[in-house]
Amino acid sequence: MNTFIKTPGWLDWYATPSRPRFTPPPGSVDAHCHVFGPGDEFPYAPERKYTPCDASKAQLFALRERLGFARSVIVQATCHGADNRALVDALESSAGSARGVATVRREVTDDELARLHAAGVRGVRFNFVKRLVDFTPREELVEIAARVAALGWHVVVYFEAADLPELWDFFSGLPTTVVVDHMGRPDVSLPLQGPQFQTFVRFMREHPNVWSKVSCPERLSVSGPPALDGEPEPYRDVVPFARHLVEQFPDRVLWGTDWPHPNLKDHMPDDGLLVDVIPRIAPTAQAQRRLLVDNPMRLYWPEEAPAP
Repeated sequence: MNTFIKTPGWLDWYATPSRPRFTPPPGSVDAHCHVFGPGDEFPYAPERKYTPCDASKAQLFALRERLGFARSVIVQATCHGADNRALVDALESSAGSARGVATVRREVTDDELARLHAAGVRGVRFNFVKRLVDFTPREELVEIAARVAALGWHVVVYFEAADLPELWDFFSGLPTTVVVDHMGRPDVSLPLQGPQFQTFVRFMREHPNVWSKVSCPERLSVSGPPALDGEPEPYRDVVPFARHLVEQFPDRVLWGTDWPHPNLKDHMPDDGLLVDVIPRIAPTAQAQRRLLVDNPMRLYWPEEAPAP
């Protein structure tokens, strides 16, 4: 029995997702998902800003199979802080079909980093969304980035679009590949060619070590899914932004479900419908293969990725 009480209003993940109409290419990777607990086995961090529902490794792997994916990249959730035990357990149970992105602090030892690497961790996440985490001094993050660069890891950054100008120089100075979560959370009610989103496009263009996840339409959309607005195509307002990045940077984009979709307030998405958004943002078989197979394999399983 879980002794943790969920944050009031917390939406549980969609228990009966539809089977997608779109069939992902063989070897496809869900490059952004999480595990939560279970809390009785892997307690949530005392300093957490929310308490989620449980979302186990077994449930994640069952969803992956239902959606037609072969591999996962599991990103450490903020509710677990820098306690990566649930993440490591999921990676070690995956028979090599999952890689991880951890959260670490300055005091992490070299031996601990080596154990994370052996388990399948290939990156660290820096979260700049103020409502989710407390401020971490940038000098500490620079120190961590330098240490993980020696392991061949990358840095994943999560921020809100309005904050990119303030963070630009810091991100530009990181000594690793930088992967941006969810397109930098653009305001999709603003124009695609407007200054906010084009600032992010320019950031990617000027810094070839920067990648982007074209994920989370359910988190970014104003129009919403069909159940909310009656439209036949869900999240239609997000699609042009994601498609633009796929077209402009075909070798530096990733896609993920974001299961189990933490902190959503209005609706919980059907993950099958999220998969069916993919051919709308990557219309060709070549673009789909790059997005779902080639790019994540090159970043997370380089030893198995085919030569370019």
